[in-house]
Amino acid sequence: MTAKILPPDLHRDTLALRTSIEPSQYGENSETMYLTSSFIQPDAVTAARRFAQEEEGYMYTRVGNPTVTSMELRLAALEGTEAAIATSSGMAAILLLGMGLLKAGDHVVCSQSVFGSTIRLFSVEFAKFGIRTSFVAQSDVSAWAAAMGPDTKLLFAETPTNPLTDVCDIQALADVAHQAGAKLAVDNCFCSPALQQPVRFGADYIIHSGTKYLDGQGRVVAGAICCSQKDVDDLFLPITRTAGMVLSPFNAWVVLKGMETLAVRMHAQCANALALATWLQHQPQVARVHYPGLASHPQHALAMRQQSGSGGPVLAFEVKSQDPTAARARAFHVIDSTKVCSITTNLGDTKTTICHPASTSHARITEPQRQAAGVVQGLVRVAVGLEHLDDLKTDLLRGLNSLAA
Repeated sequence: MTAKILPPDLHRDTLALRTSIEPSQYGENSETMYLTSSFIQPDAVTAARRFAQEEEGYMYTRVGNPTVTSMELRLAALEGTEAAIATSSGMAAILLLGMGLLKAGDHVVCSQSVFGSTIRLFSVEFAKFGIRTSFVAQSDVSAWAAAMGPDTKLLFAETPTNPLTDVCDIQALADVAHQAGAKLAVDNCFCSPALQQPVRFGADYIIHSGTKYLDGQGRVVAGAICCSQKDVDDLFLPITRTAGMVLSPFNAWVVLKGMETLAVRMHAQCANALALATWLQHQPQVARVHYPGLASHPQHALAMRQQSGSGGPVLAFEVKSQDPTAARARAFHVIDSTKVCSITTNLGDTKTTICHPASTSHARITEPQRQAAGVVQGLVRVAVGLEHLDDLKTDLLRGLNSLAA
C-alpha cells in the first residue's frame, strides 16, 4: 500500500491527522487495523518475488503490516524525517539502533543522565559484544568532544533527560559527531515532535518510546527510530526481519490514533507542568525543582530555543532533608500521601504520574552511576497530566505539609 498523497507544506497538526497509507476499497475515514499475521499472495511467482524483495507487497507482519506502515509514515512526517521504523518498545528501538550501527571494537559516547535502562543497555548488554561506552556530562559539549576517539561511531543523548530534565545542545553534539565521522542519536521521548524536532538541529536518528506521549494514555508499549529511508532499508529492516522486535498492529493503531491529539495534549500538559513547577519552587519542604521551563534551570535558554519555547510536561523536585539518610523515606512519604497522582514509573499519560527514580527507573544501575546522573534519594519525578492544577497542588501538599521539619 502506498502513502496517501497530501498537499505540500502542511502544518504538523494537520500531518498528525492525515498522514497514513491510502484507505482500502471501503473508504474508511479512521485508519484500518490490520490484525493479521500473514497476507495471501496472488500466486507463487509473486510470493517468491516479494520474499526476495524484488517487488513491494505485504507478506508477514514481522516483515511489514499496513497499520504499522501508517504509524511509521505519520511519525516520520511529524519528526521531519524521510522514514521511521516501528519497534516493540522504546528500548527495542535503542537495541535495534545498536545492532544496526555497531560492531565489536566500536565506541559509543553517551550522556550519563539518560534513562537507567539505557545506561544498562550500553554499559552491560552491549559490552558483552565488545562495544565500549563512555558516559559524559549531558550539557558539557567539551566532555563529549574529549571522549571521542578513532573508534567512536555513535553519540547518544536524551533531551530533556529522565528524570532531571537536563538539556543538551543538539546542534553542538551533531557537529562533534559529524566532524569525527560518527552519528548522533537523540531520544525525543520527553518532548515528542509536538515540541522538538532533533533532525532540524543535525541529529541522524531520533528514538521514541511510543509508550509515552505518542500514545498519551498509558495503553500500549511501542517504540520507533526516525531516520533516512536508506538507513531503514539497509541497516534496520534486515535486522527486524530476522530478530523480530516489531510492533504489533494493534499497538501501532493505538499510537497512530494517539498522535492525532498529540499537540493538543502536549501544550495543555506543558502549561500545567510550568504552573506546578513554579508553585513547587515556593514550597518550604522543596529544596530544588528541576524543570527546563523555569528561569532557574541551567539550560533554560537552550530549552526555549530547541523545545518550541516549552519546558515540557515532566518535572522533578528534591525534598528537603537535614539527614541524607532520611531523604529516601521523606520522598516516599510525599509519594505515598498522594491520592490523585498515580504511583507508577510510566510517563506520558493524561493522568499525572509520580515516582521515586532512585528505587525504580534507575534502580538497576550502580550507586556511582546514580550519583553521576544526579539521581539522589530525595528526588521525586512528576509527569504532569491533565487534571485540574489545584487538585494536583492539594495532592502534593498532603505529603509536603505533613513532613517533619
